[in-house]
Amino acid sequence: MRHDERVPTTSALSSRLDAVCAAAVELAAAAARADAGEAVGEHLGVRAEGDRVVTHFFAATVPGYTGWRWAVTVARASRSRVVTVDEVVLLPGDGALLAPEWVPWSERLRPGDLGVGDLLPTPADDDRLAPAYLLSNDPQVESVAFELGLGRARVLSGLGRDEAAERWYAGAGGPNTPMATHAPAHCGTCGFFLPIAGSLRAVFGACGNEFSPRDGAVVAVDSGCGAHSEALVEPPVAVAPPPSYDDTELEVEQHPAADDADAESLGHS
Repeated sequence: MRHDERVPTTSALSSRLDAVCAAAVELAAAAARADAGEAVGEHLGVRAEGDRVVTHFFAATVPGYTGWRWAVTVARASRSRVVTVDEVVLLPGDGALLAPEWVPWSERLRPGDLGVGDLLPTPADDDRLAPAYLLSNDPQVESVAFELGLGRARVLSGLGRDEAAERWYAGAGGPNTPMATHAPAHCGTCGFFLPIAGSLRAVFGACGNEFSPRDGAVVAVDSGCGAHSEALVEPPVAVAPPPSYDDTELEVEQHPAADDADAESLGHS
């Protein structure tokens, strides 16, 4: 019996139900208690699994397993009235409390989950990447790579660029954030805007304003914030020049007594 089957809450008798096996309720209950102890409740019904094979269902009183059932499968040989136990298993019933469906780790990761020392492997068939020999379909990027001799094994594919552009445009650096909608002007007209290279240059750049909330991050040309270079330009501060003096207009004060003494000394000489 599959372990993901739902268990009926009432008897599910059919023409194939073996009467001898269906009557072995005490045998099935004892087998369930041998595995679960006192966590076995009332008998809920039976179900025919095949010729002379029947499953008995019992309520499970296991904490945390609401709606689950003990399923005990019994069988007997042809022309024999001896019933034996095949298996005992705990199965979910209708409305049972179940764990969420398992999701691979690669699909559970979210931006910001990567921590210091963590390594994030990329699948060999990652659609966002393409072998470098297929080139990047971006002439400007390819020319820079050629000049620098980067020799990368894989580069962004067209799908990878499209997904990045959609993610950036819809994210915190896009034009639809409260900050952008209340901005006095767009990033594309800001002196701190640094256009990026490649085919995304017409749409994105990096912010170079340390006072902006997006400093060092990718922003769309039609995004914006209150730190726009031309939003509010402070007028230059007027500084009064230092006072100047004209030495040619200075007059030397003459002392009469000194003049007479000088004249007398000249006469005796």
